[in-house]
Amino acid sequence: MSSKPFTDPLVKESIDTIRLLAADMVEAANSGHPGTPMEAAPISYLLYMKHLRHNPANPEWHGRDRFVLSCGHASALIYSMLHLTGYDLSLDELKNFRQFNSKTAGHPEFGHVPGVETTTGPLGQGISVAVGMAMGSQYLAEQVDGELFDTRTWVLCSDGDLMEGVSAEAASLAGHLRLGNLNCVYLDNKITIEGDTALAFTEDVGARYLAYGWHVERVEGENLAELDAAMERAKYDPRPSMIIARTHIGQGAPNKQDTHDAHGAPLGSEELALTKRGFGRDPEHSFVIPEAVAEHMAASVTRGAELEATWQKLLEVKQGSPEVVAWLSAAEGKLPAGWDTELPSFETGESKATRQVSGAVINALAPKLPLMLGGSADLGPSNNTTINGESSWTPGKSGRNIHFGVREHAMGAILNGLAHTPGLVPFAGTFFVFSDYMRPSIRLAALMGLAPIYVFTHDSIGLGEDGPTHQPIEHLASLRAMPNLNVIRPGDANETVEAWKAALTNRSTPTALVLTRQGLPTIDREKCAPADGLQCGGYVLAKEEGELKLILIASGSEVQHALTARDTLQAEGIGTRVVSLPCWRMFEDQEQGYRDEVLPPSCTARVAMEAGATFGWERYVGPQGIIIGMEGFGASAPAGRLMEHFGFTSDNFVVQAHKVLGK
Repeated sequence: MSSKPFTDPLVKESIDTIRLLAADMVEAANSGHPGTPMEAAPISYLLYMKHLRHNPANPEWHGRDRFVLSCGHASALIYSMLHLTGYDLSLDELKNFRQFNSKTAGHPEFGHVPGVETTTGPLGQGISVAVGMAMGSQYLAEQVDGELFDTRTWVLCSDGDLMEGVSAEAASLAGHLRLGNLNCVYLDNKITIEGDTALAFTEDVGARYLAYGWHVERVEGENLAELDAAMERAKYDPRPSMIIARTHIGQGAPNKQDTHDAHGAPLGSEELALTKRGFGRDPEHSFVIPEAVAEHMAASVTRGAELEATWQKLLEVKQGSPEVVAWLSAAEGKLPAGWDTELPSFETGESKATRQVSGAVINALAPKLPLMLGGSADLGPSNNTTINGESSWTPGKSGRNIHFGVREHAMGAILNGLAHTPGLVPFAGTFFVFSDYMRPSIRLAALMGLAPIYVFTHDSIGLGEDGPTHQPIEHLASLRAMPNLNVIRPGDANETVEAWKAALTNRSTPTALVLTRQGLPTIDREKCAPADGLQCGGYVLAKEEGELKLILIASGSEVQHALTARDTLQAEGIGTRVVSLPCWRMFEDQEQGYRDEVLPPSCTARVAMEAGATFGWERYVGPQGIIIGMEGFGASAPAGRLMEHFGFTSDNFVVQAHKVLGK
């Protein structure tokens, strides 16, 4: 790039090739978004050919910059760039855009295509995840090595990204933290699906981002010199940067440029032919890459190899550093030897809220896992997420304790960005009811196979007086419905310790720890099974005496009631088994033989109890069983009064057991 001035015809031809490849992809698929790739081609060219540190031959090189296409609907753009700059993405894959089993999905998917750093598509998520990536880079630079991790995160975003609330929360925090390694380019094209942005979006975006504490510039999107200078200045400003590029959707399409018709549908054969003629190309040919363009843009491979080689030499010099040694191991997904040796254990009779136990576990793990970091959405004292004795993340200075502020939407997305950072083990907490605010980010974490840890406290109506607005009812069922998410609701202190172990040893699945505000009795493990049964998702906590006639199933705070009810029922001569079922997904992952051993099909008399919606429990109690749960919302009252009113007691377990046995 540096050897080619912006006026060189080859530069223009390269940019036109990017535009037309994207348009051809959408046309061939008869589906997609051609307009944004066509307008963003000059910006992408500058990024990949000059400003982005990347190596197409090794997309996972740890010293690279990150690029996030936040407007994921413009996926044809990133696929064109990846192919042209030498990534392992063939022209045939471009021709197979949006087809079954193609690498080139409708929106970029992490893990499916080399060079795609995160899954994007839900607007606002990409730029918000990028804030987490920038934080992750800063943390590694300051806590591991500043030279090795002097990297930055680049973002291409759209009107839709900046309209979504999640991006506003993330931008607010990014400005506060002065994340100077975060550089965004905003495609200010004045067009949305419904028409002109004047329909719904007339604010001064630049003024808003200035108010957040960002560095803001305005440029013309077709002026390479302006763009280049603005990108260069962004790299040296200590604040996050927002470059507002005035662009034209569908650039070069004579009848559809600057219209919403160029947004979410193919240009059409006639318009595409006119567009190609305007660029001096033969309209009869598609997916054309001039030889000179291919050679010019493939120079990215040589440049990338040189950048990585320089970094690898630096890494060789730094490998003796204890911080670098620890990071290298963590980046491979390894936990250090003895990581769990200081975890607490709890004696029978102790009454502990599982949120308090979680806090103790975090602080036992912190010295062993120096790359574990996290925080809360302004609820640290309630969620017990503070790492004692460690610094807070402050403007311009990273720390292990992150104060997300009252920003659950952004917190979920930022957690994904941190989870994308090799070696880091991020966690974050809030009240369980506010998992609703985080759900889109949790879903993306599950989809991508990331492993953030969510510390959700105040798990049921047991939180008491705060009332139904804060009492999660449907949330367990809702999150359990999500693929690749472990939702763990431990039944006592020692199960909580095991839940953290499960979260840390599974690095391809996010984990939601669902914890109590109120104290729970610590189960007598001499009379009951060891707490490590939690690692199977569900286990026989207390075996029946005599012939098995009844199974009581529970999770969380209701396990204690199952054990008490069992004593009563056994005294009546009813052989009663108690099954603790803290994580359905982990239980379903076990062999059928194990599941049948825990819940024998021959025993159909079953009662389940959980202080949440009953939806889904049918699979475990069967058609003859009874589910004790919530059929509506809670109420404001002391926790004990609510639990009694709604039937979450050992006495009710016994009553329902008699009913099911009488069926």
